[in-house]
Amino acid sequence: MTQEEIIERYFLEHRAKVLDIAAFLDRIDRAGGASEDFRITALLQCVKELHSKKDGRTKRILDLLSDQSTEPIEHAGMKGASGAVPPTT
Repeated sequence: MTQEEIIERYFLEHRAKVLDIAAFLDRIDRAGGASEDFRITALLQCVKELHSKKDGRTKRILDLLSDQSTEPIEHAGMKGASGAVPPTT
């Protein structure tokens, strides 16, 4: 596909995703509270990465959201994944 064909086919879908992220962040802001959540911090770092013109944005964003450790942990703090890497304590 050409660039124009890609834009014609997928723009509205991705426009909706950007609006969804904006609405999510607005809800977080309206909820108040002073604590910084590591997941929101990671999401905002990913949004900044979207401005990059360098190839490989997808990999860099995936790396921002992925645990790069190789050593097993003694026990997990929760049953499921959190979707971002919590800060080490």
